Amino acid sequence: MDSGQDRRAAKSGKADKGRLSQFCRPTGIFGGLSGKLLILTVGFILLAEVLIFVPSVANMRLRWLEDRLNTAAAAAIVIDGLQPAELPRALQKETLMATGTRAIVLRKDGTSRLLATAEMPASVDDMYDLSNVSQLTAIKDALDTLLFGGNRIIRVFGPAGGDVGTGIEVVLKDTRLRNAMLAYSVSVFFVSILISLFTATLIFFAINRMMIRPIRRLTDSMQAYSDDPEDPGRILVPEMGRDELAVAGRHLASMQSQLQKTLKQQKNLAALGLAVSKINHDMRNILSAAQLMSDRLVDVDDPMVKRFAPKLLRTIDRAVGYTTEVLSYGQTSESAPRRRKIRLVELIGEVRDILAIDPETGIEFVEQLGPELEVDADSEQLFRIIHNLCRNAHQALVAFGETTPDGIRRITVSAHRIGSVVSITVDDTGPGMPQKARENLFTAFRGSARSGGTGLGLAIARELVLAHGGTIALVEKPSAGTQFRIEIPDRPVSLDDYRSRSFRES
Repeated sequence: MDSGQDRRAAKSGKADKGRLSQFCRPTGIFGGLSGKLLILTVGFILLAEVLIFVPSVANMRLRWLEDRLNTAAAAAIVIDGLQPAELPRALQKETLMATGTRAIVLRKDGTSRLLATAEMPASVDDMYDLSNVSQLTAIKDALDTLLFGGNRIIRVFGPAGGDVGTGIEVVLKDTRLRNAMLAYSVSVFFVSILISLFTATLIFFAINRMMIRPIRRLTDSMQAYSDDPEDPGRILVPEMGRDELAVAGRHLASMQSQLQKTLKQQKNLAALGLAVSKINHDMRNILSAAQLMSDRLVDVDDPMVKRFAPKLLRTIDRAVGYTTEVLSYGQTSESAPRRRKIRLVELIGEVRDILAIDPETGIEFVEQLGPELEVDADSEQLFRIIHNLCRNAHQALVAFGETTPDGIRRITVSAHRIGSVVSITVDDTGPGMPQKARENLFTAFRGSARSGGTGLGLAIARELVLAHGGTIALVEKPSAGTQFRIEIPDRPVSLDDYRSRSFRES
């Protein structure tokens, strides 16, 4: 039954990965970032060309009209030189055809003279003065001609040459003007298309090489890593560089490596929890039997037995409590501390007795704290914290042998109160903490300072200290050895408790 469920779960996982892979693949060239970039580049360049086209077509229209005025002005000067004789009708038609106009009027010395005319229209649709045209007016007139012109009679006038007192005026149909503007627009359109495609292609290949390929490489690495995060070969090999994508690649590779280590840790923790759950039941039975037998030692009249029996009972009781809580630690976290005021000197004495330091080893255990110093904490959890630190120090001194720099092998536990905070220091004269252990301090399975250690002791100690709202840290010291400092604050007093206490004291 379980194997069938496993197969179904595996098939479901493969199906989910297949669907995820489908979602990760872009559909077609225009479905990816490069295709979208190509379309956006063409669109933006065309938009820029439109913004450039509007004033340019307005200037083209003004130049076209100015050319007609200049041609008409040259003909008008010739015709004006023939006065008082009148230009023959046939010559007037040829002049009008050459200038593309229907009438030419010369303004000179405040008078107007009709030099050549054909069939004059009954009315004029628009009049344009080219002597003073603003850019906005030129754009408006150009758009009007381009959109609505082609069959209108217009009247255009302006200065003739450099003579300020002489002007020229022509009447013409705007069909040729509009056709010229349309031809200009078509040529600008095709040139704009070619420019936009050429520019977009260059940008496409440049951006595709600098951005799209690295991004695709990152996404492929993430997809491959998600398929099998435990495979070291799936970790991205970052490229060297200083740009943002290179930095992102290095961060991704670091994150994948860290996640892989975390997964390995979780796997080790799961295996450890399984092993602990198997032995926990038998261990409790053994300790319970030892507890029953040690209870009988209280009735023995031997003074030595009476002296050590209570400590032995407390040690066995504490071991039974540890085995009861070990599964809850592996599943969630430590239980909340049951805090009360305890004398620290008594707790340190229990730690010293449990360590059972043999005087023949030459290791000293020094206590530097006042007999009345109290700390607001869970006695069992604080015992575990200090015992873990002192046991590590004792093991380091034993392993270090008698080769300490000053020949002194000592564990010193000191404590003092500053306001509402109790500071506890555990110091030793051992070899000190290795660099690798410093880098992974308080990390389970990686923060051990000795060969074969698990690093769980410091990890548990840190969790218990944090549960009390305190801090634990490795203190740098000028001499050899290791020093840890624990700071545990008192519980905050509620306003009701403070008032009731003040009332009782008054």
